[in-house]
This record gives sequence, structure tokens and C-alpha cells, in this order.
Amino acid sequence: MADFYRGLVDFRGQPIKKAELVIEQGAPSVRGVRQPYGDHPAAGLTPGRLASILRESIEGDPTRYLELAEDMEERHEHYQSVLATRKLQVAGLEISIEAASDNAEDVKDADLVREVIDRDEFQDELIDVLDALGKGFSATEIVWDTSEGQWMPSALKWRDPRWFRFDREDGETPLIRGDNGDEPLKPFGWIFHRARIKSGLTIRGGLARGAAWAFLFKSFTAKDWAIFCEAYGQPLRLGKYGPGATEEDKDKLLSAVTNIGADYAAIVPESMAIEFVKADLSGSHDLYEKRSEYLDRQVSKLVLGQVGTTDAVAGGFSGNKVHNEVREDIEKADARQLSATLRRDLVMPLVMLNRGPRKSYPKLRIGRPDEEDVSALVTNVAKLVPLGLKVGAATMRDKIGVPDPGPEEELLAPTAMPAAPLPRQPGQLPGQIQPAARRTPSEVQTQPDAIETAVEDMLGNGAWEPLVRNVTLGLEAEIAAANSEAEVRDLLRRRLDSLGMNALTEQLARSVFAARLAGETGQDLT
Repeated sequence: MADFYRGLVDFRGQPIKKAELVIEQGAPSVRGVRQPYGDHPAAGLTPGRLASILRESIEGDPTRYLELAEDMEERHEHYQSVLATRKLQVAGLEISIEAASDNAEDVKDADLVREVIDRDEFQDELIDVLDALGKGFSATEIVWDTSEGQWMPSALKWRDPRWFRFDREDGETPLIRGDNGDEPLKPFGWIFHRARIKSGLTIRGGLARGAAWAFLFKSFTAKDWAIFCEAYGQPLRLGKYGPGATEEDKDKLLSAVTNIGADYAAIVPESMAIEFVKADLSGSHDLYEKRSEYLDRQVSKLVLGQVGTTDAVAGGFSGNKVHNEVREDIEKADARQLSATLRRDLVMPLVMLNRGPRKSYPKLRIGRPDEEDVSALVTNVAKLVPLGLKVGAATMRDKIGVPDPGPEEELLAPTAMPAAPLPRQPGQLPGQIQPAARRTPSEVQTQPDAIETAVEDMLGNGAWEPLVRNVTLGLEAEIAAANSEAEVRDLLRRRLDSLGMNALTEQLARSVFAARLAGETGQDLT
């Protein structure tokens, strides 16, 4: 089985080297180029600097842009909140694994993948993979463990995106910074996820790029707001001194007026006075708050596609319902992209390393379960399988959410159905039960039910004939003598009026009652 390692290649056609897989390629190094510490370009950011940072990222050096994206998540509380909402919503969705077929080997492949995604850490690791939403891409290194004779991921480690660049030839092939220059990512060693928020280069596809301008303008607004509050949020402190005050007295008074805003206490000579002039905040002093809220709403639209679930806006229930539908569209797109990445970079390597190459691999799906009526599905399958419909057992288990049974697990089995009553034999009285020994397999399989028995009994004993004799006697001759359809209708109406309804109703009631008892007791009581 070990020979298949020699022919393994990744989706790019690069050969697999087992010795390299057990060594971490992207571990940080304080003395190397992958240092865990970086700069903070958000401090003192201006429109000119921001434009320069964005331009650098396109031209091949995304370091400052990625540092800015990290700063934004720390400094812009609204951006951090809505971005975390989008990540957590996708990471918390249900993950299902479907075997490629009902073949025993394909089912084992699916069970192997389920073992990995059932790890307690997997959901948190997905959040790290979804870091691509903000920055355009994420690189998560797979740490393989072979201690038990299997290739199993012991951890999926987030790596700082500042350590990665893209090939200058195509702008898309990821490279990791190394002490000897940029290196390609080793096959089967990485989960490299691209967030396709928009078409174009990967580095231009992250949400941080669009949110950067709102972050810049809000930082200006917050700074101006703070200055405004500092200048006009407290009363003017006016110090007065007499004509005989010396320069030393003036300095003391100025120091007292200056410190009173922070210390709320001061002493001055009796000949001096401090007067407080109330600040009058007239005009559009709420401009800063409105501008900040406006910028936050633009970020909500960018990240979540709506503002109805993050801000109090007009529209009521109907408006929020539309907004939620937009969020579901974004959620589905994120989940679909993440599913494709995990299948390519995790599922396929896992199966190849442990079980060899396959023509088809398990399907990994992330998303909310479809609103499917499981009861109706089971009912339809139960009806159609006897008619020749072929349905895979593994497929049905996946549909109804039942895992594959273990080798030592007790299996459920159908219970024996009670035998239905046999038809009444000639000479058998009503209510008399035929001995079980006289029942043959053919009789059990072809016997009529209680309703059919009641109908046959009514028709066979002739009890109904006296009840309808007034209607049928001479009816044929009278119809033949009629001259029009209207005469036939009148004739039938008169005949029906003479029908003994009470007697007929009683006969039918007795038959229905006998059929009901037969159904309840399993015996022929007609």
C-alpha cells in the first residue's frame, strides 16, 4: 500500500514528498523573515498614505495593507463586530459528509473524513480559515500526525498573512517568505482559502479594502468629535486679577485656571477671582455622531449586505425579512467557497495519504439543511422500492441523518406482522373463527379484508333485494315507454321516494359495525 505515495500529486500536479509533510513550513521565527511582530500603519493614517498602501498591495508587496487590515479589526469596533458575525455564522453551519457511492471503500473514506471534522477544535479552526473574508486570503498549515500509523491532522494552524506574497507572473500563485527567498507552498501541507468577494486579483478581493476608507474617515470624525467635546464640553474658566497684580500673581492664576479642568480644585489669593462661563452648544453639534453612524452603516452594507440586523432603521418586520434574505445569500456563497476549499485541500489529501488515490472523493457540504420533508421521503421510498426503484442505503442514511452502524452494534430489524383474518368458509356461521390449522399460505396472502367480506356478504345473502324491490319492479318497461328525458327523471324520483331508507340504513350500519370489529380484533365478525 505504501507504494502509492510515489505517484501522489496535488491539484496543481506537484508530487508529494512525505518527509516534508511532517515538518512545519510556516512556523514563525523571531530571527528570520517570518517575525510575529509588525508595524501599525493605522496610526497617523492619511488619504495619501492609504492610497499608497493599497497601491503597494497590487504591485507585489501587500505587507502594509495586511498590517492595516489587522489594525482595522482592533481599532474599528463596528467593522470587527460585523466581520466576526459573518465568520461565526458560516463557521457554525452544519457540515455533512457524503460518500462518493455505496461502495464499502467509499463509505470508509467518508467515515475517515468525519473523524477529522468531528474534532472539538475544528469549528475554531474554520474561523481562522475564514480570516480570508477580511484580507482576501488565508493560509492555514496542516500539522500531520503519523504516530498511530495513519496520516491525521493534529492541528490546523493559522499563519500570519504578512508572510505570504503572490507570484509576480500571474499575481495568483501563493508563495511563503523564507530565509532564502520566496518558496511555493508544499503540496498537501496547506489549506489556502480565497474569499471571492469580487472578481479580480485575490489581494483585491477582501472586505478590508473597501472598509479602509470608511475606517479612515471615521477616525477623522472621532478625532474632531473628541476635540469638540474637549473645547466646548465644559465651561470656560475665566481668571480675573486686580491692577496691582505682579507677574508672579498672574502666573499663579493661570496655573490655577489651567489645572482646575483636570483637578477640579485650586487656590488663589483673595484679591483674585475665577469665573465659570457656561458653554452654549448651539448649532449642528450632533454632526459627528450622525457622520459616524453613516459610516458604520456603509460598513454593514459592505460586510453583511444590509443594515437591518445591525442598526435600528425604518421598515419594520418586512424590511428586516428582506435584509435577512440578503444575508442568507452571502452566507450560502461563503459556505460554498469554504466547502470547495476544504474538499480540495483537506478531504482529498486525507483520503489519498491514508487510502490511496480515488476516482471520486467524499463530498463535504457546509450549510443549513434543506427544508426537506424526511417523513415524506421515507414514505415515498418505502412505496417505490418494491416497484423497482434503486436507492442507496448510505444515501438514505445521509438524508435522514443516521450514521453508519458500527461493526459490533446491534441492528434494528422489522417485526413480524399479525396475520389477517381468513374469509368465511361455506357453512361457517358469522363470528365463527376458522381454526388456524386450516389456513394455508395462499389463503393468508390472498384473503380479502373486512370491508370486502361485508360487501360480499350483503350481495350474496340477498338481504338487500326486498329493500329495493319497490324501485326496480317494472322499472325497465316504464323507462321504455317514456317519451323524454324529463319523464325518465320524474319516474326515477317517484320510485326513489318509495325506497325503504330506514331498513337499508340499518343494514348498512350493521355491516359497517361488523367490519369495524373485524379490523379491531383481527377476526371475521360479519
